[in-house]
Amino acid sequence: MLTGKFGIEIELTGITKDEAADTIKTIVGGRIEHTHDGYYTRKIHATDGRVWKVMNDASIRKVNSRGNSTNDNDYSVEVVSPILTETDIDTMQIITRALRTAGGKTNDSCGIHIHLDGSNQTVQSLKNYINIIASKNDLLYKALQIKPARIRWCKKMDERLVNEIKRKKPKTKQAIKDIWYNRKNAGYYSHYDDTRYHFLNLHSYFNGNGTVELRGFNSTLHAGKIKAYILLALAINNQALTQKKASNKKIQEENEKFAMRVYLNRIGFIGDEYKNYREHLYKHLDGCAAWRYGPNDPRYKKNKKEAKIS
Repeated sequence: MLTGKFGIEIELTGITKDEAADTIKTIVGGRIEHTHDGYYTRKIHATDGRVWKVMNDASIRKVNSRGNSTNDNDYSVEVVSPILTETDIDTMQIITRALRTAGGKTNDSCGIHIHLDGSNQTVQSLKNYINIIASKNDLLYKALQIKPARIRWCKKMDERLVNEIKRKKPKTKQAIKDIWYNRKNAGYYSHYDDTRYHFLNLHSYFNGNGTVELRGFNSTLHAGKIKAYILLALAINNQALTQKKASNKKIQEENEKFAMRVYLNRIGFIGDEYKNYREHLYKHLDGCAAWRYGPNDPRYKKNKKEAKIS
């Protein structure tokens, strides 16, 4: 599940863009370039040839180094990584910890967006993506504790989209694109088209940078949580690419923790090395992760063997 390429965007405040750029430079080396675009971007040209960016994001509610509200756009900070792979996750965690140590803060206006390489996507994998997210909508939103203030930027799966994919059974990417934009012969749409503001953003694939974007993460500078989010995104991407077919049917949620643990194990979160990341992803859910039915449930004895996850 870790073979895919990805990129990550982390929104924060509490430090300035210059302070964030300097912090990243101390880890990746290289030099900082100040650009004069509309995002006031700082480019960190790392010694390995890749470019990290620190830029403005108007949706961030800004606070200064003392935690006081401010209108100073220097405190609007979005960190944009270059293309990363599994071997870069540790570096991403080091950068995250360094930004927090430097004074970086997050609030309910800040989010994390993860882009997955779209070069291997097929008609079936795109349909799988839509159905996977649709079937896990409620569970994911509760597990990830998506803040109400951020729902407008990462809406739940569009039921119209799901139903039309099921009914029309598109055979081409253009047909999926037509359904995504709800337009026949859909063409080019602007970068900020409203369809992008969903947990699953295929606008970035069809009319952006050729990536599938997952937007359903609250921003954090907790390195363990960020790794859990990256692993989840890579695992969902791998599931979409490799599964023959995916259903949009809602999974059983009578025991949310158990349902999430079964799903995480199924997509690759197996063994002690993933224990902490599994716990990050189901800690806010109700129920018991180890057993589907509890000892007081009449189904407990009958289902004890198959309910237990080793």
